Amino acid sequence: AQCGICTPGMLMSAAALLASSATPERAEVEDALGGVLCRCTGYAKIIDAVLFAAGSNTVSPVDTTRQVVGKAMRRVDGVAKVDGHERFGADAIPAGALMTKIIRSPYHRAAFRIGDIDRFVASHAGIDAVMTAADIPGVNQHGVIPQFADQPVFAETETRYRGEAVAMVVGDADTIATLQISDFPVSWTELPHTLVCADAIVSDAPLLHETRTGNIMVEGLVRKGDVPAGLDEADHSVERSFSTPFIEHAYIEPEAGWAVRDGDTVTIHASTQAPHMDRDAMAAIMDLAVDRVRIVPTACGGGFGSKLDISMQPFIALAAWKLNRPCGIVYTRQESMRSSTKRHPSEITLKAGCDSKGRITGFDFKGYFNTGAYASWGPTVANRVPVHASGPFHITNYRAHSIAVHTNCPPSGAFRGFGVPQSAIAQECVFDELADAAGIDRLEFRLINALDDGLPTATGQVFASGVGIKACLEALQTAWKQARKRAADFNAGGSHLRKGVGLGTCWYGCGNTSLPNPSTMKIGVTGDGRIVLHQGAVDIGQGSSTVMVQIAADALGVPADAISLQSADTAITPDAGKTSASRQTFVSGNATRLSGEALRATILRHANVTDNAVIAIDGNAMIITDGDSERRIDLAALVPDSEGYVFRAEETYDPPTSPLDENGQGSPYAVFGYGAQMMELTVDTRLGTIKLDRLTAAHDVGRAINPQLV
Repeated sequence: AQCGICTPGMLMSAAALLASSATPERAEVEDALGGVLCRCTGYAKIIDAVLFAAGSNTVSPVDTTRQVVGKAMRRVDGVAKVDGHERFGADAIPAGALMTKIIRSPYHRAAFRIGDIDRFVASHAGIDAVMTAADIPGVNQHGVIPQFADQPVFAETETRYRGEAVAMVVGDADTIATLQISDFPVSWTELPHTLVCADAIVSDAPLLHETRTGNIMVEGLVRKGDVPAGLDEADHSVERSFSTPFIEHAYIEPEAGWAVRDGDTVTIHASTQAPHMDRDAMAAIMDLAVDRVRIVPTACGGGFGSKLDISMQPFIALAAWKLNRPCGIVYTRQESMRSSTKRHPSEITLKAGCDSKGRITGFDFKGYFNTGAYASWGPTVANRVPVHASGPFHITNYRAHSIAVHTNCPPSGAFRGFGVPQSAIAQECVFDELADAAGIDRLEFRLINALDDGLPTATGQVFASGVGIKACLEALQTAWKQARKRAADFNAGGSHLRKGVGLGTCWYGCGNTSLPNPSTMKIGVTGDGRIVLHQGAVDIGQGSSTVMVQIAADALGVPADAISLQSADTAITPDAGKTSASRQTFVSGNATRLSGEALRATILRHANVTDNAVIAIDGNAMIITDGDSERRIDLAALVPDSEGYVFRAEETYDPPTSPLDENGQGSPYAVFGYGAQMMELTVDTRLGTIKLDRLTAAHDVGRAINPQLV
């Protein structure tokens, strides 16, 4: 498991199975665990773990005394998730806290009028208040990208999508749990709306935002070479159109949390991927200085990008602030699905050509991305897609144009890839057809065109080393040939069952696209001998807390178990940036390394020893061994700083990138990840059903900080 919210159910189901069957078959384990929903994984490791336990196996402990980077160290949050001490958003709402219910629009677009609120409150025992846009102390607007911020906490006169909030009812838990929202005094007038890009961009379509002509929010473009000439030169060309739908994140934990007011400060405990972004947004909404808003992330039961956006935080903060009582919220599944962001639907047209030897001569991509009613991460999708639409391939004549369009759908946001999976579907399908047209094996076709060290990407960026796609493809060659032969042999039998083998590649730039992307980490040593890592990179299951401890331990030169972890809290931990875009291990990991190295250098200078010295902690003393000599530092005798540290270091890492020019040329990312996968499947031609038989994957992961987490 990753996020851990399904772990108790997995354990209970596994225990029940092993109590009745000491040596179960894999199919029995699959059946036993099938009723426990896990959104983070494909169950494989969980099933393997149950079979491992059934075999009376024991796990050999990993040596964490020295040099732990590269070792499969146990997760630092693993025990808490297994024994139930971990607290997710709904788990620690204070007893007696007020609860909230949000009144949402039932229409895609509607004008509305709220009636007599005082009468409604007076006629419902247990209701403390109703709040609307008029109760917002600051700006009634938020957005993950400040220059595109356009989404209100509460709509004021008109809603732009079904599920948009217009009011909040606050009361005791029992009343809120049974409240019928049909009693709420609001009248609706349904208005014309659009749901797909094609309808939204016509000249007479209703505008969602007056300043965004034609409902176009933003466009992205990358181009180089002469695309028309390249396509004219092609011996083979393919042009296809593709459509992808909305996709719901479906994290197991719905949005949940609580807030409390403490004097002139509001503290918000909520499931989030971006605490410092939340803090800044909430400060503007609440009209407070940023140091008067504290975000304490709870454990996150799945995020996948959607919990980068503000959701319930303004509601609980406003209620707690106005009523001066703890206030909580837990979305229903229906409410979560109606109001949360989704993967962008897309309408893509791609034309590509190759010569007789399979070399791509031209590539022309255009995609419309339905960004819904509000901006969310639409600008990021529009700018990231053209950079990635080529796939990890060297293409001389290239054009990729993306358009983010507003409709009256829920806002589309971040969802594992920021639009790249949609563009990859088009690119991979067209490459398959080109390979077939040229009479070249599909894997070989990709090898012919694969990026390599020294070759420019679509944006003209050149990496001298580290381009790993060829190695990934080459690693699949034997399995690919064998799978193709198995499928051909099976299909020769003429059964209504047919075997197929598919191949795909991926690449992904780590972090923000051509924008500053810093992370800051802090490490301190207390007078009583504790080494504390202030780690603000939210761990949503990917293991960032564990790998930061490993990196810090090696950089400082101490055992991993000497590091105490202070997890994300905007009042205590520096800004490590958001948990998204595969950035935390690389960006925050480098910040952690720099902080550990800086702290080590400070300690060694204090002890006047060489760089080869070994650091150890003995109670409130630090022992520095340098060859035959030993220094003993009485930590308790040193004067601590305002945070209680006698030694400390705080460092920032910002990956080197450069802005893209008007043609999308530049260096958008400091590093890319690469991968290639093949899938074997069976199709029942009578029933139309598909069974996935086997997945074989080869990924360039660079240096695995913790192989257990890859």
